[in-house]
Amino acid sequence: MMQDAAALENWQHSHVFDEGNPLAERNTRWVVWLTATMMVAEIAGGWIFNSMALLADGWHMSSHALALGLSVLAYAAARRYAHDPRFAFGTWKIEILGGYTSAVFLVAVAGLMLYQSVERLLAPMPIHYNQAIGIAVLGLIVNLVCAWLLKDGHDQAHHHHHHHDDGHGHHDHHQDLNLRAAYLHVLADAATSVFAIVALFGGKLWGAAWLDPVMGIVGAALVATWAYGLLRDTSRVLIDAEMDRPVVAEIREVVAELPVAAEIADLHVWRVGKDKYACVLSLVVTETLEPDAVRQALSIHDELVHVTVEVNRRAARAMVA
Repeated sequence: MMQDAAALENWQHSHVFDEGNPLAERNTRWVVWLTATMMVAEIAGGWIFNSMALLADGWHMSSHALALGLSVLAYAAARRYAHDPRFAFGTWKIEILGGYTSAVFLVAVAGLMLYQSVERLLAPMPIHYNQAIGIAVLGLIVNLVCAWLLKDGHDQAHHHHHHHDDGHGHHDHHQDLNLRAAYLHVLADAATSVFAIVALFGGKLWGAAWLDPVMGIVGAALVATWAYGLLRDTSRVLIDAEMDRPVVAEIREVVAELPVAAEIADLHVWRVGKDKYACVLSLVVTETLEPDAVRQALSIHDELVHVTVEVNRRAARAMVA
């Protein structure tokens, strides 16, 4: 249970919602609700008023709303299952599983958007420009408000980091990075809103109706790129394909620098938190080497939170063979 608690604490501290920064949690929740509401309005508006640019803007916003929403849900799940002994390494992978599922869904959405945009390019339908522009402008305003809310939370987190340095400063650093990622997502949404507005004005003022479906294709590409990145990162964690991480090379370096010659018989490293890894290490030695000494040597790497070391003594002749 001590290990479960430690893993959960690592997870919580490396998350957007640090208990030491309630403003960031409150602001992020506001962003989730605002973004989700606007996303529904844009997708519905794009569908009703025949604007692929507006539809693309809505789906692009949804990709980020899903990410932020999953963070909120994962945080709630982490609190709910904090003392559940079934979770050997805490509940961090709930967020990863959610991210993977939403990415699969978004790949399908991107395909549908691409198909519909090409269809509209070949067989244009009348676009209700005034209504679509109104929704796109509202979407841009919501994005800018969300960016301001996240910036406010980020600044407060930064202030918290510099004025409450109690030995846990690195937790706040993680938090800053997470808020920064959310902030950049919202700015990307704002850029898509601007493109949608330009495309709609182009169609309304200059009769360039082709601009709207072209923006739909661009939006589909953006959503697909984002979903692919998320699929790649989350699947790597889910199938424990982490043996190419720098931490593995660092473990090998520590073993090479041990006072006793040691050969790695078995090494398994997998992720159990945002930047936290578990490690099972089996060594073969000819001289006496205490597992605690190996654990101590590995403790210089903060990202290793669960380390199991096995040391097998073998005769010198066997080592040569």
